[in-house]
Amino acid sequence: MPSVVIYTTAWCPFCIRAKALLDRKGVAYEEIPVDGNPSLRAEMASKAGRTSVPQIWIGDKHVGGCDELHALERAGRLDPLLQA
Repeated sequence: MPSVVIYTTAWCPFCIRAKALLDRKGVAYEEIPVDGNPSLRAEMASKAGRTSVPQIWIGDKHVGGCDELHALERAGRLDPLLQA
C-alpha cells in the first residue's frame, strides 16, 4: 500500500471529512498539521500549487483536497490507488 500524506489544520471541516473517509477505509496516513506553521504551509503550497487544506497525496500522486478524495471514492477509483 502506498503511503498517504495529508496536510491539515485542526478545525477544518474538510480535513475532518477527508480523514474520516480514510479512517473508515482503514487507511494509515501521515498527518502534517500546518496550524500556525508558515514554513509547513509554504512547503505544502509549493508541492500542491494550492494553499487550501487538506492537501492529500497517495504515494507520489497529488490527489487534491477533500472533494477530490470523495469524488475518487464515488467513482470507484480510490481503492485501486490505495492498493497500487
